[in-house]
Amino acid sequence: MTKATMGAIRVHAFGGPDVLRYEQVPVPEPAPGEVLVEVRAAGLNPPDWYARIGFANIPAALRARLTLPFVPGTDISGVVVALGPGDSGWSVGDEVFGLVRFPSAGDAGRGYAQYATAPGTHLARKPSGLDHVGAAGIPMAGLTAYQYLFDHIGLERGPDAAAGRTVLVNGAAGGVGHFTVQLAEAIGAEVVAVASGRHEEFLRALGADRFVDYTSTAVEDVVREVDHLVDTVGGPDGHRLLPVVRRGGTLSPVFLGEYHRERAGALGITFPSGQVHSDGAQLGELARMVEQGLLTVGVDSVFPRGRRARAGGARAHPGQDRPAGGGGRVSHRSRPARHGGAGRPGPGRPQGPQGPGQPKVRLAQGSVSAVRALSAMPVGIVDGMVLDGLGPPVAPPAGPTAAGS
Repeated sequence: MTKATMGAIRVHAFGGPDVLRYEQVPVPEPAPGEVLVEVRAAGLNPPDWYARIGFANIPAALRARLTLPFVPGTDISGVVVALGPGDSGWSVGDEVFGLVRFPSAGDAGRGYAQYATAPGTHLARKPSGLDHVGAAGIPMAGLTAYQYLFDHIGLERGPDAAAGRTVLVNGAAGGVGHFTVQLAEAIGAEVVAVASGRHEEFLRALGADRFVDYTSTAVEDVVREVDHLVDTVGGPDGHRLLPVVRRGGTLSPVFLGEYHRERAGALGITFPSGQVHSDGAQLGELARMVEQGLLTVGVDSVFPRGRRARAGGARAHPGQDRPAGGGGRVSHRSRPARHGGAGRPGPGRPQGPQGPGQPKVRLAQGSVSAVRALSAMPVGIVDGMVLDGLGPPVAPPAGPTAAGS
């Protein structure tokens, strides 16, 4: 019996966007505790780019080993179509999204495909009213923001839990940045957002109490006594942020940077941080915030499948379109629809038809990090690119049935 195949984007050699190839591969089968997801949208993150170039921008001792060819992608949103043996916690037909098997060596996520397997514990139910493109823009960026604030820095959850504290987000209009702004605002912190001036309206709408345009004002000249600083930019000038933080405060870098740690230690400044990891329960909390109108997903651009090479390579070159601290751009937002329907695209964005038989790849740049930082080691910044609807399989998925047999 011929095994069912599906479309997937694979990397056969390390290099630029031209190494991405859309081809037919076998449909994967879910292992015990896993599900098979029909991928409606897959988020593209900087770690995917780094894998594509063989992690050449990361110190050799820290590089993951990849076996060619591989399917990139860890952020997915889609529909459960089959269950592996055992209890995954999900049923066929459930709409789910998640950060799949991250971190792990190699191509464990394999999200740039029509179908992907995922451990049930890595998934959460897709927010109602939010389309798959919006949902696929959440996992890595949203979980990074969540884990930084609550797991690493140790802030308490709940309304007004952080009242009286100040959180500054450098690169606030980026993926991790715009989620961090909203999560900090939701717990009552005073939020200072640092980005370029064109993002001020967007960030204030998300809850920023104060805005600093880094293109005209050095943040260290105008802000002092911050309790917690989340720096999504990093780089050799990260130490310039030390005067912003109060004695005994925290500075949490998302990218590698030079922070003059001995000097910081003398000031009692600590550096709580860590690698983002898959967590379906935490993602479920973010989903509930989306449904409650407390969390917005920024979406910037949508591209058809014919431009997948561009999607796979956009902003892959450090410094190509903005200086350090820029935090990227987010031109419109994706929210749960108040009167039904899906999160809406921005004006003038190409939208392909929905449903099976309409293959396309859509790029949703909902979280564009400072490009300069792309040469640094990633901790989990999403760049919001979304590959959407790679088309129907050549044959129905083979493997376990809904009953796991």
